[in-house]
Amino acid sequence: MQFTGTDRYVAPPELAVAVNAAVTLERPLLVKGEPGTGKTELARQVAASLGMPIIEWHVKSTTKAQQGLYEYDAVSRLRDSQLGDQRVHEVANYIRKGKLWQAFEADRKTVLLIDEIDKADIEFPNDLLQELDRMEFHVYETGETIRARHRPVVVITSNNEKELPDAFLRRCFFHYIRFPEADTLKTIVELHYPGLKPALLDEALRQFLDLRDVPGLKKKPSTSELLDWLKLLLAEDLDAQDLRRDPGDMLPRLHGALLKNEQDVALFEKLAFMARRQAR
Repeated sequence: MQFTGTDRYVAPPELAVAVNAAVTLERPLLVKGEPGTGKTELARQVAASLGMPIIEWHVKSTTKAQQGLYEYDAVSRLRDSQLGDQRVHEVANYIRKGKLWQAFEADRKTVLLIDEIDKADIEFPNDLLQELDRMEFHVYETGETIRARHRPVVVITSNNEKELPDAFLRRCFFHYIRFPEADTLKTIVELHYPGLKPALLDEALRQFLDLRDVPGLKKKPSTSELLDWLKLLLAEDLDAQDLRRDPGDMLPRLHGALLKNEQDVALFEKLAFMARRQAR
């Protein structure tokens, strides 16, 4: 089967090509892009499109690569030994399977999402090199080797917050999700909000894209924030005329859904002040 997108996810041709190439090569697909451009959702939609279950591993700053394989709970075993529990004689009772182990032992091919890998320590990707390459790892406490029954489709996302090691990059198929163009944005919106009034959609997209083009923004609003904003506009029953602003008013209606820090709000207030002075 080939991934072409779903009825809930618009996949540009170059993204579909990247997904299918990674599946064919049996390489992890490393997806980078702005936060909110649908990287995590891509893995879920690939799973839905290809008819596979998905296993999600959401990486945090404290996450260690070993946790994706397994964890040995020595503290619980010590406590049980003090209580005379017979379970202590079987070390396997204290092995907690990680997300990679779950994907490797699945009885069918799965999609494994490793989400926001750049949040973790720089050594995190290096510590997974062999496991993702050979699709196996050793459990030292039990002496067994866990091998993938079916090689999973691995999707790795990154917000580009830090550089990833070259040795890790060499093992991946890479794709950068560019911010959608206006026509693609329109298709995405119509997918989520069918029947949206054309005039409202055109005006909202114009203001949204104008806002993104303002130089000096600390955080540009993303596709997900556009969808949140439109949801609010619909909830308030606003139309295109309600969105049109005075020349000296730079901030769009309900801008809190689009601008997420005080520096960007202050920037627009400054621009509005300058526009009012020039209009005098």
